Amino acid sequence: MEVKIQQWGNSAAIRLPATVLKQMSLASGDVLILDTSGDVMTLKPAKAKLHYRLADLMAECDLNAPEPEELSEWNAMQPAGREV
Repeated sequence: MEVKIQQWGNSAAIRLPATVLKQMSLASGDVLILDTSGDVMTLKPAKAKLHYRLADLMAECDLNAPEPEELSEWNAMQPAGREV
């Protein structure tokens, strides 16, 4: 696929077709990493997009795990102001 380099202020820019953005699951504002090696230029997403579902995260929780010590101390603290 050919794209044209165009002037954009004091920089040069290329436009990524909507079909490419959709295929790569990218959107305007996403960050890309630009690598160059010789005469080859590669663009890739800065990091994979992570999509979590609450049900999946909850399924990974160990409900029988002991409470962390810091949390026990926090829960045992007396109110210090008018937060009650």
